[in-house]
Parts: sequence; C-alpha cells; structure tokens
Amino acid sequence: MEKETRTVTITTDYITLGQLLKFARIIQEGGEAKRYLAENEVLVNGIPDARRGRKLRPGDSVETSGIRVEIVS
Repeated sequence: MEKETRTVTITTDYITLGQLLKFARIIQEGGEAKRYLAENEVLVNGIPDARRGRKLRPGDSVETSGIRVEIVS
C-alpha cells in the first residue's frame, strides 16, 4: 500500500507529536491526541512512540494510518 506523504513546515526549534497530528490533519482537535496515540500505532523515525509531548525537529518523520509526515523548516 502506497503511503500518502504530507509535509509540515515549522518555524520554531521543534513541534510536539500531539501538535503535529493536528497540523497534519490526522486528528481534528488537539485534545484527541492522547486517545489517538493510545489506539493507533505511530512511528517516529521508524520507531514506535506514543508520547504526545515528544519533540520533533526538522528532518524527523512520523508514520501512522498510511500517512507519512515529514517535518521541514
């Protein structure tokens, strides 16, 4: 199955995983992040991670539900 790739551009040093899920339109509201991470596998740079406060920086990638999100500055 081909993954859809999305790009999120940040102007700060980092973005949290919870914020990224919202900005990438994977979840609708920031409050959904905790539940989403508990119920779905999320890979950060290929490694499972469910910490919504995980700091992501340009060059990192997140994969979940057939979507790959790349972070750029």
